[in-house]
Amino acid sequence: MVPTGPLAAWSSPPFEPSIRDGKLYGRGAADMKGGIAAFVTALERFLEQHPQHQGSIAIMLTSDEEGIATNGVVKVVEVLQQRQEKIDWCLVGEPSSSQRIGDVIRVGRRGSLNGHLRVIGIQGHVAYPDLADNPIHRLAPALAALTAEVWDNGNAFFPPTRLQVSNINGGAGAENIIPGDVEVLFNLRFSTELNEAVIKQRVHAILDRFDLQYELQWRLSGNPFLTAQGELIDATHAAIKQVCNIETLDDTGGGTSDGRFIAPTGAQVVELGPLNASIHKVNEHIGLEELETLSQVYEQILINLLA
Repeated sequence: MVPTGPLAAWSSPPFEPSIRDGKLYGRGAADMKGGIAAFVTALERFLEQHPQHQGSIAIMLTSDEEGIATNGVVKVVEVLQQRQEKIDWCLVGEPSSSQRIGDVIRVGRRGSLNGHLRVIGIQGHVAYPDLADNPIHRLAPALAALTAEVWDNGNAFFPPTRLQVSNINGGAGAENIIPGDVEVLFNLRFSTELNEAVIKQRVHAILDRFDLQYELQWRLSGNPFLTAQGELIDATHAAIKQVCNIETLDDTGGGTSDGRFIAPTGAQVVELGPLNASIHKVNEHIGLEELETLSQVYEQILINLLA
């Protein structure tokens, strides 16, 4: 679940939907409960008009995508594989749109690899540095090398891979103590030019150059995936043009999504959803007209694929 932030900053209770000035307010209104509502209403209309459609349709709803994502779509995919059921097309309702509904769709996502690094030194008094070994001092040049590293140059679909430090914690809370260790959390959002094994090897090689005593634990949030072409992209482009009369941009930006678990099965995956300007913020909201437009686009995609 995404935390609400300070409740006093909300104009209305975050878990009580409120409509004001043509907008629906509430935590998850845009990310991505609004997309779910649009799915359901689109399906209702499509099934009424096309009861003998050429395919099978399912809505997959899980609850741990914002967390470590171990008991949601991962488990569903396992069950489908056991049943030998294959997903051909997967439309994800993540909030992809930027300025108006349908102006951006996600046709892939970068991979996400997390590192928890602990550099070990010797605690001591700052007045006697020769009797201690400051792990922060040892870490600094290695950290500079990691953040300056050119991991790749990206490609036509993905920006270059970057390493970002998200947290540093070291010290005993006193000015006169050299710490015994320092911990760093970092993340790499990586393109299809790299893979998990190559990244790990290169990180360890950089750290080893600086003669550090360290421990490093890894957690892979997801591998990169890409749907470069196919019937789903064509149907989505066409539907956005038909309903919104705009050309859409294919993009791979943003964070991770549960599409990372569907794409490896061979499915074509496209993400299309509400505007993302207010997601995870106080007073998250979505326009009622935007919801209706999104529902119409979803319905048209179903028509283009299955009618």
